[in-house]
Amino acid sequence: MTRLEEALGSKPEANSLYALCDYGTLLKKDIYLIDFVRTVKNLGVKIVQYRDKINSLESQIENLKYLKKYLDVPIIVNDKIELLDYANGVHLGQEDLMQMKNEKLKVKNEELAFKLLRKKYPNKLFGLSTHNEKEILQANTYDIDMIGLGAYKATNTKDVDSLLGDKLPYLAKISKHPVCAIGGVQIDDKITNVTFNVVGSGLYN
Repeated sequence: MTRLEEALGSKPEANSLYALCDYGTLLKKDIYLIDFVRTVKNLGVKIVQYRDKINSLESQIENLKYLKKYLDVPIIVNDKIELLDYANGVHLGQEDLMQMKNEKLKVKNEELAFKLLRKKYPNKLFGLSTHNEKEILQANTYDIDMIGLGAYKATNTKDVDSLLGDKLPYLAKISKHPVCAIGGVQIDDKITNVTFNVVGSGLYN
């Protein structure tokens, strides 16, 4: 089994649900973590990503502990390697990867950055955002567990330069890693070659 399959307890089905717990979105919608947990359980979510650009690091740690206590699924943190001890893994954007290379790990290339991360955290899950064929092919050389690919459709929560739309299934096929479709994805979307549907505010529609 792969690290991802071990974390999930089985091989995920196509278009399994991956829930985005964006703390800012929860606040805007007046949703508490207890409500989020209930929704995740009711929908049969397989992975949760915790994104928080509001709270202190201490509060984020407490929230991660809460999610870990009440959810029996892998919890992935967004961006923050410093929170890896409190989660099952981390999801990085392309900008995070560059920062990790230049500032945090001070290595010459991204592949080496992931090698160092893997050496330090051998059992953690690593995800990376991708947007085009070049980034997917680069990600194929990294020791990671999944990629985010998008944006699939337009969304009210984030401005994007380009939408993949019907191109996403073709691009997903290029990836050797499981693909998480991001951006405007709905719970019931059936997207070819995609392992996870990443849904944020759409969890509450």
